[in-house]
Amino acid sequence: MNESTIGSAHVPVLLEEVLQALRPQASGRYLDCTVGGGGHAAALLRASAPDGVVLGCDADPEAIAGVRARLPDDRLILRQAWLDEVAELARALGMIAFDGILIDLGLSSDQLAAPERGFSFMHEGPLDMRFDRSQGLPAWQLIEQMDVQRLSEVLRNYGDVPNARQVAEAIWRARPITTTSQLRDVVTSVVRARSKRIHPATQVFQALRIAVNDELVRLQSALPALIDLLKPGGRIAVIAFHSAEDRIVKEIFRRASRAQAGFGQAEHEPARLRLLTKTPIRPSEAEIARNPRARSARLRVAERLEVTI
Repeated sequence: MNESTIGSAHVPVLLEEVLQALRPQASGRYLDCTVGGGGHAAALLRASAPDGVVLGCDADPEAIAGVRARLPDDRLILRQAWLDEVAELARALGMIAFDGILIDLGLSSDQLAAPERGFSFMHEGPLDMRFDRSQGLPAWQLIEQMDVQRLSEVLRNYGDVPNARQVAEAIWRARPITTTSQLRDVVTSVVRARSKRIHPATQVFQALRIAVNDELVRLQSALPALIDLLKPGGRIAVIAFHSAEDRIVKEIFRRASRAQAGFGQAEHEPARLRLLTKTPIRPSEAEIARNPRARSARLRVAERLEVTI
């Protein structure tokens, strides 16, 4: 897959590894919970031709509109939904037995390239960062509402930001910060770059985006419900880009792969998953060279077991 394939700047991360994990085939049903720029969905459609079906969801209505224009395929069903709403939506559509489910927790290149979205410090624009701009608070307003302690917790827990307290204090003193360049300049005034490849503002922007969209809470809620949508032998693949995301995926997969003893009147709960990745799959050096945004990606895969009680 390259960007010209779907008419977008988006380059899907770990594409071949995802296809190997999900094993798409004709007549299969697949769920792309975070369709983004449509790169993974396009590959799933090709691999499941001529009659496989893909349900593509995203919290971003602009992403849904873009993929609908790029991939006019009757086998692709597109719906706007937050990650923690996808399982309920699939059930409402009567789609309750998937052969493969994908969650890609990264941003699409389209989102990063749009100045008005405020996701990237590389472009001057409003400090927004909302996946759905019709609801919730943009990042600049969220900063206004947080004290230094809460802001430092967000930077530390959601972005692994070094010297999070120092950065939070600098941001708090500089308020109001309403544009991407303002935030970038504040961060670079107090943080020295540790790597030529990673700008010191990268982790700050990531942390605020996760907070704005409540991403970790949604992931924690969504994963168990999505596992329930897999048919026996079906597989779920999750691409995380941050240690906190990966820890959530690892722990939920681990719990679902172990039988749980009942307590009191509760029944014994059998294992629901078989882990296929003891450690996450990382992008190759060649992929990182082609697409530097893939450098922090990590893929975990599990397979649904036949559950009998």
